[in-house]
Amino acid sequence: MNKKILSLFLVALLSVTLLIGCSSPAEEAEAPAEAPTETPAETPEEAPEESADSDYPNKPINVIVAYAAGGGTDVGARILLPYVEKELGVTMNVVNKTGGGGWVGWTELVNADPDGYTIGYINTPNLITGYLDPQYNREDKSIESFDLIGNHVLDYGAVAVKIDDDRFNSVEDLMEYAKENELIAASTGIGSDDHIAQLRLNKQFDTQFVNLATNGAAEGKAALLGGHIDVWFANIGEVAVPHNNGEIKVLGVLREERSDFMPDVPTFDESGYPGVFTWSARGLAAPDGMDPEMLSKLADAFDKAINDPEQIEKMEELGLEVRHMKGDEYHEFLLQDESNVKDVSDLLGY
Repeated sequence: MNKKILSLFLVALLSVTLLIGCSSPAEEAEAPAEAPTETPAETPEEAPEESADSDYPNKPINVIVAYAAGGGTDVGARILLPYVEKELGVTMNVVNKTGGGGWVGWTELVNADPDGYTIGYINTPNLITGYLDPQYNREDKSIESFDLIGNHVLDYGAVAVKIDDDRFNSVEDLMEYAKENELIAASTGIGSDDHIAQLRLNKQFDTQFVNLATNGAAEGKAALLGGHIDVWFANIGEVAVPHNNGEIKVLGVLREERSDFMPDVPTFDESGYPGVFTWSARGLAAPDGMDPEMLSKLADAFDKAINDPEQIEKMEELGLEVRHMKGDEYHEFLLQDESNVKDVSDLLGY
């Protein structure tokens, strides 16, 4: 190989080596870029979790009332719930589930998903007698089967007759007649406060009230007005308005003092038949197992609604006594109610 050819070969080889070892900035820019690494805050696993109650409630809430429309519980619920709607911003639907002395509705409530969208009224002592009575096999049910929201109403017992029933113009007339004769007496169910009142009067004063269980106060009133029963055992909130309007005649109330809603009506105590006091407590609860923060949000909304002065005024116009209790106070009250029922278990046959 001559010197000229050798020189050209060496120059070409050197050029190739330089091209391989170097690249221009433009060529580096065109090279594929690596995918950026995600920061921990952006990974789904480490992103801040949203609280279970953050958007609760975001749809209508069903409120089970275990008695027929038109009764004391139903009327009170329909007065209260619009005020709860203002607090929560969702619709509250009353769902009447009647039968079984209230236990058709309460069974549905206790078995509902504790997601906060099914709650209901619980009425004592009816609720309590329904799980203590061994014939119903509800030994697995108790106050602890529910998450408590708060009590709304405490409604004392009263006894009424037809306005034109000339046999009875006083408690004395009624009681003396009932000692000699059986009287058909309506109640809101076996084991209700109305039924317990009949049993206690029968035991203490030898009267003969015979219980006729109904699906609610509205049925009891209809039976009285229709002449199908002799006497209606009910609550002040269910009889005050028709008494004051002259539809029925309330003879006496089963409380220590006269009611402000019917100041003309005496107590059984002052009429000579002391010691029998009965009431129906009506509060709200959810199925056991609800998220605590969601339950707290519900309880706060009901707290504000129940204590709203306008709501209280509307309830009082119908003879319904608002008695708000929540938290431990409500829980302790219900346990005392349970103890009271156990004290009359012999009268109830268990």
